[in-house]
Amino acid sequence: MSEPSAIPPEAAPPAAPSSEANPRRWLALLFIGLAQLMIVLDITIVNIALPSAQRDLGISAGDRQWVITAYTLAFGSLLLFGGRIADYTGRRRAFLIGLIGFAGASALGGAAQGLGTLLGARALQGAFAALLAPSALSLLAVNFTEARERAKAFGIFGAIAAGGGAIGLVVGGLLTEYLDWRWCLYVNVPIAVVAAFSWSVLPADRPAGERARFDIPGLLLAVSGLVSLVYGCSEAESEGWDSRLVTGLLVLGVVLLTAFVLVERRAARPLLPIRVIADRTRGSAYLAVGLSVVGMFAMFLFLTYYMQIVKGYSALVTGVAFLPMTAAVLAAAGGVAARLIPRVPPRALVVPGLLCAATGVALLVPLETGSSYAAGVLPSELLVGFGMGLVMAPSMNYATHGVRPQDAGIASATVNTAQQIGGSIGTAMLNTIATSATADYLRDHARRMTPATAKDGLVEGFSHAFVWSSVILTAAAVVVGVLMNTPRPERGKAAHGAAPAPAHLG
Repeated sequence: MSEPSAIPPEAAPPAAPSSEANPRRWLALLFIGLAQLMIVLDITIVNIALPSAQRDLGISAGDRQWVITAYTLAFGSLLLFGGRIADYTGRRRAFLIGLIGFAGASALGGAAQGLGTLLGARALQGAFAALLAPSALSLLAVNFTEARERAKAFGIFGAIAAGGGAIGLVVGGLLTEYLDWRWCLYVNVPIAVVAAFSWSVLPADRPAGERARFDIPGLLLAVSGLVSLVYGCSEAESEGWDSRLVTGLLVLGVVLLTAFVLVERRAARPLLPIRVIADRTRGSAYLAVGLSVVGMFAMFLFLTYYMQIVKGYSALVTGVAFLPMTAAVLAAAGGVAARLIPRVPPRALVVPGLLCAATGVALLVPLETGSSYAAGVLPSELLVGFGMGLVMAPSMNYATHGVRPQDAGIASATVNTAQQIGGSIGTAMLNTIATSATADYLRDHARRMTPATAKDGLVEGFSHAFVWSSVILTAAAVVVGVLMNTPRPERGKAAHGAAPAPAHLG
């Protein structure tokens, strides 16, 4: 990764539109935030709805994972392509197409009468989310270029990205318990309708005179490589990491993505210009996001099972139990981080945030079946939530650090790809660790097996996963602390100045 440096006037990339160019930028932020919330909600809300959908549609235990995998495969593999479409066709247009398509796919999934229709709808949701997510982030980057306003905007956006999943658990529990699982998909339609009013507050931004020339070899390599990685990680949960299928898929994914990098270095119009990921600041931001979601997914996945299976909480109560973590995310991202982003180097927020989250996850290691929510779970939720808020707000901000306006979409897609791949690999890896530890525990206690012993075995597996999750977060803090050596933003320089400060750039 290259060292950050000041950009001389003659070499400076074209400036993004200044904040003054869009007087309704804060209203635009509302619509952009709604779209991001819809995407984040969908990740957890469908998990809550899945048991009811499985019973209603007669889905087998072996096929139920495809309701999740169909979405993650399409979303994770098409993100880079979606980001480049946004750069070529205009971010506002891509944003609206993504909104309408995601809403239509959600309605189709809610009306599904069989597994085939539901899987098709989920794949379509993932494809349109791959267009919508990078468009939303790049719109935010180019509409907020003044340092303080940008910090506030990205603080709000980071809070949604980090805390929206917990809200999805609450909403999913409410809809499933009092209406029907189908409303966990239908709920996206009214959200998308409201967010579509962004058409009136977002300026048109199609690049003048630029023809869309897609890097077809790069596209094929990127999509096939990411599909192999995401699919391999999803299969690892059921097949095991040492299975031939999983090993073959992961090796194939690494080979294809290595070939993708080599092709992109020589391509005239690359799908992902190497300059986007080679920058030390942006690369560190992508790394921070990709590794931090390991801790977040560990919290959601294992605490959801702990509270529902071990403690006997309902889906709704479980969702409500996650709200303190959401509040901590909001306080850190929208309050602390938003104030400090224009004043301190990014690693002064990201590194303490990762360490705070690592400490919170570590507090869950001694969790037992009899532990109370207030003493055993709540302190960890608050620490992890606060830490994730400190990580996500500056990381989302600096993911588009110093990027050229014509690359804003692909830079935004890259951070979303890091989040998706990190989540897929982290979930599969930690779930494998947990199930293996549980199996060992139950085997050792097979002669005195009782329902209480089975619960103890589950908690034993969760504890092992929490250990590894905490270690990963701590290691991420060390790596990011070394790599992200970006200085604090210079005061008094606007985004349209000759040498833009890091936090001012879109």
